[in-house]
Amino acid sequence: MRINLLKNKKILILGLGREGESSFKFLRKIFFDKIIGLADKSEFKELAKTLKRKIKKDENIKLHLGKDYLKSIGDYEVIIKTPGLPKKIFAPYVSGKQTTTSQTDIFLQNYSQQTIGVTGTKGKGTTVSLLSKIFEESHREAELIGNIGKPVLNYFKDGKSKKTFIFEISSQQLEDLGTSPHIAIFLNAHEAHLDYYKDIEEYFAAKKNITLWQKKDDFFIFNSDSPRLRTLAGKTKAKKIAFGKDNSNDCYFNQEAIFYQGKRVIKLKDIHLPGEHFLYDIMAAVCAARLFNIPLPKIRKSIAHYRTQKHCLQRIGKFKEIIFYDDSFATEPIAAISAIKAIKPRTIILGGHERGLNFSALAKTIIKHRIKTAIIFPPAGKRIKQAVMETLGETDEKPKFIFVDNMKEAVRFCYQYTAPKEICALSPACASFGIFKNYKDRGDQFQKFVKQFTK
Repeated sequence: MRINLLKNKKILILGLGREGESSFKFLRKIFFDKIIGLADKSEFKELAKTLKRKIKKDENIKLHLGKDYLKSIGDYEVIIKTPGLPKKIFAPYVSGKQTTTSQTDIFLQNYSQQTIGVTGTKGKGTTVSLLSKIFEESHREAELIGNIGKPVLNYFKDGKSKKTFIFEISSQQLEDLGTSPHIAIFLNAHEAHLDYYKDIEEYFAAKKNITLWQKKDDFFIFNSDSPRLRTLAGKTKAKKIAFGKDNSNDCYFNQEAIFYQGKRVIKLKDIHLPGEHFLYDIMAAVCAARLFNIPLPKIRKSIAHYRTQKHCLQRIGKFKEIIFYDDSFATEPIAAISAIKAIKPRTIILGGHERGLNFSALAKTIIKHRIKTAIIFPPAGKRIKQAVMETLGETDEKPKFIFVDNMKEAVRFCYQYTAPKEICALSPACASFGIFKNYKDRGDQFQKFVKQFTK
């Protein structure tokens, strides 16, 4: 939605978390005395301190808080919703005469031509942070935004900024868009967020918006090893740039190196990211960087300097002769599968928030790679164990399952059941909600207790 269209509209900000507070701050800068509605299921005392201070100083606010917060939707013409709120919850309250929009939609309506949008079930954070590093070390002006940065409207400068925006975009942020970024990168599509979507088709339908509105002068960079993404590429109007294993792609890899249009980008031995799945993230970043004519030697140098992000298959170190990895960001089974294949741990911490995901492929990987000890967080951990037990063959080695309800206890068992020179990993395959604030809190606690037990 264009900003000028908001001027004479009754606006409601639906959801008052980090992005909702950012939306309010943004609108108040533009419309100094406009009455703005704020709605959230939380009570006032539960809101962020910074937001409460803003509300107390502002006389032009209508608050709709608590259990009946959705009943206020009908009083407004434009609803700016937070990405964490499923459509099925608020849709019954919205009429056809109202407009539902988001920070992502507002931003892209004004900055799509300057935006590299990156989506996928896994690998988004690695791709955008590596691409940002390439831009920075090549002295190109770019801003890292979205999930990995600050809310996007924090960077809105009257629609006149000349920067390139590297935007990590989730499926929730892609919902209901009418604009796609000029350069769209789609890494992969696996089962995820089934607590938010009814099935993978609904999840993928949201993801598709990253290219759905692209025009013939835009670019769609996609993983050709994914059947879903190959099909999607056949439907887009954008110019297609493919990456994958086959050397017919624009960017591909073999056992020795990554190549772009037949030219070697970097030898695999010079890459410091463990696992084949990281090669796809690197190839996507290479394809985008080449659209800006960044020379291959500069790209090679940035890749060689790049290390994994915190909580993303991060090697913590060796303690009491045990090698520890923090992969708390592995919130879906496919991420944990990739970690197991890459580092081959003998002890792994699994489980967490229940989202109804399918753990059968994870179970097969656990058995195939002979995981010796699985330390399990409920409630989803119970289904992981069940999936493993149902998959075990007569000659397969059964892992030892240990159930825990806090990280200190989990790490204590890591030390107890992992032999010297073996690898222990936190790679949960589940979201962190319930016991932990988020994946960062989960990873921080893991690292803290790993180091604490050495004393």
